[in-house]
Amino acid sequence: MEHSTCFHCGLDATLSNITFDDKSFCCNGCKTVYEIFSVNDLTCYYDLQQAPGATPKDIEGKYNFLGNPKILDKLLEFNDESVQIVSLYIPHIHCSSCIWILENLNKLSPAISSSIVNFGKKTVRVTYNCELLTTKELVTLLSSIGYEPFISLEDYSVGKKQVNRSLIYKLGIAGFAFGNVMFLSFPEYFDLFANKTGTGEFWLEQYKYLFRWLMFAFSLPVVLYSSQDYFVSAYKGLRSKVLNIDVPIALGIVVLFLRSTIEIIFDIGSGFFDSLTGLIFFLLLGKFFQQKTYAFLSFERDYKSYFPIGITKITNTGEESAIQVYDIKKGDRLLIRNEELIPVDCVLIKGSARIDYSFVTGESKNVSKQSGDKLFAGGKQLDGSIEVDTLKSVEQSYLTQLWSNDVFKKDKEAAFTNLTNRISKHFTIAILSIACIATSFWLFTDSSKALNVFTSVLIIACPCAIALAAPFTFGNILRILGKKKFYLKNASVIEQLAKINTIIFDKTGTITANKESTINYEGSELSVEEASLLKSTLRGSNHPLSRSLYNLLDEHNIVALDTYEESIGKGIEAQYKNQHIKVGSAPFVGCVTETPTLNTTVHISANNKYKGKFTFYNAYRKGLSQLFNILKKEYDLAIISGDNEGEKDNLTKLLPTKTKLLFNQKPEDKLEYIKYHQGEGANVMMVGDGLNDAGALAQSNVGIAISENVNVFSPACDAILDAAKFNQLYNYINVSKSAIKIIKWSFVLSFIYNVIGLCFAVTGQLAPVVAAILMPLSSISIVVFTTITTNLVGRKLN
Repeated sequence: MEHSTCFHCGLDATLSNITFDDKSFCCNGCKTVYEIFSVNDLTCYYDLQQAPGATPKDIEGKYNFLGNPKILDKLLEFNDESVQIVSLYIPHIHCSSCIWILENLNKLSPAISSSIVNFGKKTVRVTYNCELLTTKELVTLLSSIGYEPFISLEDYSVGKKQVNRSLIYKLGIAGFAFGNVMFLSFPEYFDLFANKTGTGEFWLEQYKYLFRWLMFAFSLPVVLYSSQDYFVSAYKGLRSKVLNIDVPIALGIVVLFLRSTIEIIFDIGSGFFDSLTGLIFFLLLGKFFQQKTYAFLSFERDYKSYFPIGITKITNTGEESAIQVYDIKKGDRLLIRNEELIPVDCVLIKGSARIDYSFVTGESKNVSKQSGDKLFAGGKQLDGSIEVDTLKSVEQSYLTQLWSNDVFKKDKEAAFTNLTNRISKHFTIAILSIACIATSFWLFTDSSKALNVFTSVLIIACPCAIALAAPFTFGNILRILGKKKFYLKNASVIEQLAKINTIIFDKTGTITANKESTINYEGSELSVEEASLLKSTLRGSNHPLSRSLYNLLDEHNIVALDTYEESIGKGIEAQYKNQHIKVGSAPFVGCVTETPTLNTTVHISANNKYKGKFTFYNAYRKGLSQLFNILKKEYDLAIISGDNEGEKDNLTKLLPTKTKLLFNQKPEDKLEYIKYHQGEGANVMMVGDGLNDAGALAQSNVGIAISENVNVFSPACDAILDAAKFNQLYNYINVSKSAIKIIKWSFVLSFIYNVIGLCFAVTGQLAPVVAAILMPLSSISIVVFTTITTNLVGRKLN
């Protein structure tokens, strides 16, 4: 006997053990039956079945446990105000039709703002308004259209893949039935029911009706159980007004079964039970091998484990050290700078937090938080630096999903992705039309072939081979580039990279190596308070010059700033008690008598009094000259910088003569420059530091942010390039071009396969069983082709 909450009776309902098993309980009040899940110190329930005496209103379905706040808190990725985000493992995802349906859930419910499918891992990530749609209603909606999620309550791990043996059971039954039906069909094949003279009959003639009805009996469990997934998927798709690829398959099975049954009832013939059971067996066998193949070759987004986004960890002694986000552990104290992404769920410990969650929700709405409040991963700090205490370790997949949010894709569309979507949307209609036309022709020409033609066309023309070409090619290229420290936001960036003809570089922090720069100070000596305030102010900025200067300054007591404001492209302004400081350009700090200099400078003023300037002597990245000399052969090159012309002579000596050099450019000037070239028909790639260049990165066709172990995680950039691999940029672009060629060849191979297969099918020369064998083989062959070719391309990278 246990005391807990019944979802129907209210609090403190008594749940008494009943006779089903040790994990089933019945509420004494309303007679609702529950199954018990013991999860750590929490007991969860869901309705198992209607107990005797229960009324219809007592039946809420098996997802009532999703109404428990404790479970939802563990299940949801994001839960703030009216927006919730959840990732669900969908075992039934198997083709492009599934992807199209699941990524258009917003058409079924207006409360759903977006849904993104990860085909390789069979997950869908859904963002929805929890005031209009509960998590339980979302899961129920998915189940109603044939995509029931698997939710592991044992450890609240979404997407934990348990061994699903249902396919193996169905495959076993279909194989057993197919073998027996083939054995019983032998007399029909060899015409053994009558002797050669026709004057006498073998004993088999006396049992042919028994054999035929035995074949019917063996086919029943195959049709009703083994093939039920096709019928359920087709029915739910049609009920939701979605024509998925399982519709023609289910239709072919029904036609074969009904025709065969009619033949044996009216003694017309033996039917096609051998073809029917063989068809379903080979369809299931193909699905089984596809699952094994995709699991073995599941490389979609594997590059996440190499993602080098850095964060600053504060040790117990107060020292700061840069670590990569996947090294973060529960309990670590982290420093989050201005404009920096929060990589983990955490609690605010120190500082004033103003968080922008548009990364997660797509809505630009800032939220103010106080010390002790919980902050969610994916938020961006907008008000200086803060210190947080980590609640759990980071998941690289979550960060990458945020980065790939459709909200930030703008109009950078991928033609191959759109082509795949169009195929999955219209392919079924086209195949049904071909099947009907071919069948009608054979009904008038040779009716004995009509049924075979109809079913063969439906089976042979599965679009999976075409639909898999792009995702597997792009997926493997993403993985390969990730291992080489070039991290792309999504597959569409690969196509955009292959199209570019103009490349624009920022200077500071992009073609210059901050770690190798030297800095000199000229001006009045700073007091201890001013030096401490300068150090605290620079601590909150992610600008390359700020980071370089911060690392150079002596250790000082870090203070919690009262105000902090960073003006992009100008400088930083901060205040602590009665101390006020400005750091940035000469006009920003109020210096009107600046001595002309040919180097990059950062000026300081304290309490409206000019103090002096730091002069930076830059060192350029290794391989810069060689890279530009290679790029100039194919691309228009330009360097556009907010600094002065001090290093123009050095750059002129290093770079090709046709390289355009523009200095003293504000962030908005960079954006307008790119927009102008795009208006002239150029496809522009911008390479910058991810901060001051955010507008230019977003405007460009491809925006690449250079990473020197800092958190440049920004929706503005389409790719992140490790600074150490800067000289490999040309090779990465060539790999993208090769990926497009591979996809085109995959489309050609898939098209040839389908044309040849349909030619044999519509001419009545292809049996449904053979079609069922060829269909999965075509998909697997495309996967193998794309995998081998992309790996060969990847070997060319250093």
